[in-house]
Amino acid sequence: MHSTYYNSEEYDQPQLYDQENGSYTEDIAFLRQLAEQVQGPIIDLACGTGRATIPLAQAGYPMIGIDIHQGMLDQAKAKAAILLKDHYQSIQWLEQDCTSFQLDQRSDFIFTVGNSFQHFLTNEEQDGLLYSVNHHLNSGGWFVFNTRSPSAEELLQPETEEYWRSYTDTTTGQDVDVYTISRYDALNQIQHYETIRRFRETVNQSADERITHIYLRYVYPQEMKRLLSSHRFEVVECYGDWQKTPLGSTSEEMIYVCRKR
Repeated sequence: MHSTYYNSEEYDQPQLYDQENGSYTEDIAFLRQLAEQVQGPIIDLACGTGRATIPLAQAGYPMIGIDIHQGMLDQAKAKAAILLKDHYQSIQWLEQDCTSFQLDQRSDFIFTVGNSFQHFLTNEEQDGLLYSVNHHLNSGGWFVFNTRSPSAEELLQPETEEYWRSYTDTTTGQDVDVYTISRYDALNQIQHYETIRRFRETVNQSADERITHIYLRYVYPQEMKRLLSSHRFEVVECYGDWQKTPLGSTSEEMIYVCRKR
């Protein structure tokens, strides 16, 4: 059973997504350390526009990028064609549902980063994801993912508009101010984020405001431990950031390094 939430608004403009998220690289060095230990293709689930897939391919690792959003994959392919040039074929891009993806091969290393784990909103979706990952991992293979920590500060935010960031839209040249409003559904452990982008007026562009919505599932550490164990994963490490700081009560995210039992 899939969630009834429509959860793709934030990804319907892939170029905008890259402007706001494409410069994030904190997880790449971490992923490369594990990539050095494995053979064969590495699978990036919910790969989006290839933010992590492409740098690993540039480092010489054969990659498979899987995402359910065709527009994000099209953006990823366009970027790879430019950045990889003669090695463009080192990535296989597939449009599939990560809760039930099917490949004719297995891998020593599967990851999903960018807090993509939070997009699997129901128990059934989480089970489908973890079952599919386990099915495609070789024995002893690695599974790495991160998710925001369900701290009180994160979940119990006031339901008022909060400033997030500003940047310049490279397409229009307009400055953009971004605000968010969050509402937490404790019964379902789902945070609803409303993102408001206000485009400032310029000589060639009028002022504009765009609103998108996204829903994110939060999982508590003990709940996650039992969930992973039920799908035959051993949690080898759990960090509070990509610099391998031990997970603590004030950590903003949880990074799980798992092996298939």
